[in-house]
Amino acid sequence: MAREVSNELAEAVLSGDRPIFHPNTGKPFEEGAKLHPAAAAGLDVPRYCQICGRRMVAQVRPDGWYAKCSRHGLLDSDWLFEEKLP
Repeated sequence: MAREVSNELAEAVLSGDRPIFHPNTGKPFEEGAKLHPAAAAGLDVPRYCQICGRRMVAQVRPDGWYAKCSRHGLLDSDWLFEEKLP
């Protein structure tokens, strides 16, 4: 039986939902916490899922990056820029 792929992470990031966990540290995202400028601009690869805090598989490419949470799916840097949305 094939496991259904979740789009939950991409939907949360693209809709601008406030992270539950910090995408670069995996720690709970505290009130008033901010992403560093590179992460906020989509230039830094998130290493942790902002929904569950699990460490993600991250791959840097010459043209960007992707990160995949085993529970909440894939996030691709291409999707963060409006002209490249799928």
